[in-house]
Amino acid sequence: MEIMMALFTAVGAIIALLFALIVARRVMKFPEGTDLMKRISQSIRQGANAFLKRQYKIVLIFFGAMFVVLGVMAFMDLLTPYVPFAFLTGGFFSAFSGFIGMKIATLANARTANACQEGLNRGLRVAFSAGSVMGFTVVGLGLLDISVWFILLKFVFKLDPSDITGAMLTFGMGASAMALFARVGGGIFTKAADVGADLVGKVEAGIPEDDPRNPAVIADNVGDNVGDVAGMGADLYESYVGSVISACALGVSAFGSIKAMALPMLIAAVGVLCSILGTFFVRTKEGASQKQLLRALSRGTNFSAILIALGSFPLVYFVLGAENWKIYFAILAGLVGGVLIGQATEYFTSDSYKPTRNLAGTSETGTATIIIGGLSVGMLSTLLPIVIVAFCVLVAYFVSGGSDSASMGLYGIALAAVGMLSTLGITLATDAYGPVADNAGGIAEMAGLDKKVRERTDALDSLGNTTAATGKGFAIGSAALTALALMASYIDKVKTIDGGFAKIADLSITNPTVLIGLFIGACLPFVFAALTMNSVGRAAQSVVKEVRRQFREITGLMEGKADPDYARCVDLCTRASLREMVFPTIVAVAAPILVGLVLGCTGVVGMLAGATASGFLMAVFMSNSGGAWDNAKKYIESGVHGGKGSDCHKAAVVGDTVGDPFKDTSGPAINILIKLLSMVSIVFAAIVVNFSIL
Repeated sequence: MEIMMALFTAVGAIIALLFALIVARRVMKFPEGTDLMKRISQSIRQGANAFLKRQYKIVLIFFGAMFVVLGVMAFMDLLTPYVPFAFLTGGFFSAFSGFIGMKIATLANARTANACQEGLNRGLRVAFSAGSVMGFTVVGLGLLDISVWFILLKFVFKLDPSDITGAMLTFGMGASAMALFARVGGGIFTKAADVGADLVGKVEAGIPEDDPRNPAVIADNVGDNVGDVAGMGADLYESYVGSVISACALGVSAFGSIKAMALPMLIAAVGVLCSILGTFFVRTKEGASQKQLLRALSRGTNFSAILIALGSFPLVYFVLGAENWKIYFAILAGLVGGVLIGQATEYFTSDSYKPTRNLAGTSETGTATIIIGGLSVGMLSTLLPIVIVAFCVLVAYFVSGGSDSASMGLYGIALAAVGMLSTLGITLATDAYGPVADNAGGIAEMAGLDKKVRERTDALDSLGNTTAATGKGFAIGSAALTALALMASYIDKVKTIDGGFAKIADLSITNPTVLIGLFIGACLPFVFAALTMNSVGRAAQSVVKEVRRQFREITGLMEGKADPDYARCVDLCTRASLREMVFPTIVAVAAPILVGLVLGCTGVVGMLAGATASGFLMAVFMSNSGGAWDNAKKYIESGVHGGKGSDCHKAAVVGDTVGDPFKDTSGPAINILIKLLSMVSIVFAAIVVNFSIL
């Protein structure tokens, strides 16, 4: 029975990867368009490949060092000998997910622009298909990594359930570390290029977005792929496997049973099939409004959610037994919570609703008021997600038997996170298609295609901003639930270590080490956001100076008689982002170890609680503020408040540049941070128990 459940998960992974391959081949059958469109797409592809190649070289050094550290701990019998290898596979598959997504995105951008010459629906199909490749590659590789390790550790090496989950949590740590590098590095690249291109090109020079005279335009399009695709792929891979692994670990704690460990894997596998079916419901008509486009994508995601809601009940009933059927409502709470968070995010970031339209109206009185308005929208938008997550936690805890057994209740919370991400295949597809549409718009502008083509790509891009914000909402909401589950796993882990039970006995808020840890943890997301925002600012300054220099020194550039030096801006962004991404990642890895060595295990628990609470709020605030600013700009570009080139538009562009690192660098990286802190704490728990000062 147990081997059959493991094999079913592996089959789900293979189906996801085969579907991604079939869709990728379908995308490649669409024509790329003119020779100029092909050359532009090739330039973007070469820049993205060059960035990832250099990034992976730096990441390899970090993973090599961590492999040695974990190997030494395994030699000292502080970890099982499989842990260092699990760490490497987690990082590898996280990077590979982002790489595959980036490859298909750079192959689909010109094809989407060309398809938009025929109609909006055809352009949507190409871009969404490219996003589907990313979505199903992420879930396929995630399930493959989980199922292979489970089969090896359980049936080949015959480890105990607790040792199995210990090793699997470590490949979650590898995935989180890689995701942080990818999100931060790619986010700094894309936003430095975007800010530089917009501030000098649109605001100072008054030329259109993606104008080929702008030296930063290719770097901007490269950034869409390395940050919003490769970075996002690694990020969502980490979120996906983190939620499943944390549920597996708590299943062992709650039931002491492999079946409870296998349930989240089975739910994820069934979610793959539901997501595949949902993709066939995404279609629209020519001239569709933003609401109609949103409805087209929502049709697919909602259909998948309904299917997994129906399919999860028999899984719970037959795997855990009739006596535990109420746990099904924990999964349902996560599903419903995910949908509600998506709708709340859509309300605050889509230009179809009042918050973003009112934000666009604040541009009438200048740049300062639109920035004030965007901050206000983001802050207010945190209320609904907090209420939704609180509702999920309460429902999941008590329907799972939390009133009788805390471990059962925490298992229910972890399953809620799995439910929230169970249809990630299609949810990520609706998110990942946005950068493809954005690139398509740039290619349409640079290749001089008809204005109708740019209007269609802009419609898809604006929708992509909303779906991207929605996708971040899912990731952040699931991160909060997963972080709570991982915190419980940390406490359980410490209790199993000799001498650990006494060191974690007092977790009351009156314990000074808990309180100090709480303050430190609450501060960490702010410090992390500051580091990444400053990194974007420094990198953007170098791009702004370079673009100004080329406008000033290259004779005939503004008249269109000379070509800019695109490669120079790409190289500037690459070097700056790779230099700036290292320190924030080291802070995230070192913080729980240092806090643990000074304050002990109780201090670590306080730190994890503080980081989860403030990190959740900070991530939602930054992501939604950025999304609202971006769509307010696009709403003005549609013709309201003076349209493109007006003073209102210039104010909105500045607001958008402030929001860019909010929504695409710092905000989404924080949800990785709060889970990485937990996973590092679990892996290094033995070090803290044995060597802490307090």
